[in-house]
Amino acid sequence: MIDGEFLFQQLRTIEDPDVHINVVDLGLIYAIEENSDGDIVVAMTLTSPSCPMGNFLIESIKRTLTSIYPDREIVVNLIWDPPWNRNMISEEGKMELGIL
Repeated sequence: MIDGEFLFQQLRTIEDPDVHINVVDLGLIYAIEENSDGDIVVAMTLTSPSCPMGNFLIESIKRTLTSIYPDREIVVNLIWDPPWNRNMISEEGKMELGIL
């Protein structure tokens, strides 16, 4: 069984290079779950479907989680509904961006 909160904390080490906020506080990570096959599945979005950093962020997530669970498959599913919006940014992220 995985510790979802621990994994969210680990994903806070991954920063979106365009806005310099981590992917969790930016509101890009919707869920982290373990499926029936034992895979770790991350449901996430991007700030837009044309985000130029999408592949970089997905690979960073896979690399980070693989370093914790090297024997597990890491699956990242892009979710577009609900679409990302500024309200998804955490309070910490808004403070970093200066929009609070």
